[in-house]
Amino acid sequence: MPNLVSIQTSDAPAAIGPYSQGVTVGELIFTAGQIALDPSTGEVVAGDVAAQTDRVLRSLSAILMAAGSSLHRVVKTTVYLKNMADFAVMNEVYGRHFGEHKPARSTVEVARLPRDVLVEIDAIALR
Repeated sequence: MPNLVSIQTSDAPAAIGPYSQGVTVGELIFTAGQIALDPSTGEVVAGDVAAQTDRVLRSLSAILMAAGSSLHRVVKTTVYLKNMADFAVMNEVYGRHFGEHKPARSTVEVARLPRDVLVEIDAIALR
């Protein structure tokens, strides 16, 4: 069995619990769900779901880069929204980050997210 290797980068928020920012196994990368935390302060970024989605995707990008990948090698994402009414705004920001690359995606509305953020996203990617 291939070794599991933790991913750690200061360009994304430090884990706020007993988990890794991401883990690689073989040629796959699994990220932890990212919320809109400023990596330098650990505080939730101010703003609406657009600002939070942008921060989340920049964090995911940093984790993937630290593992030797990028958003353009993402196979699947899961988006957790506090309110499905924010879908269109989140989707527009998401589309800007991924461009023509369109990984598989699931989007679900949840009752509550850590630190009462509006969005959380995790990803599975290829190295």
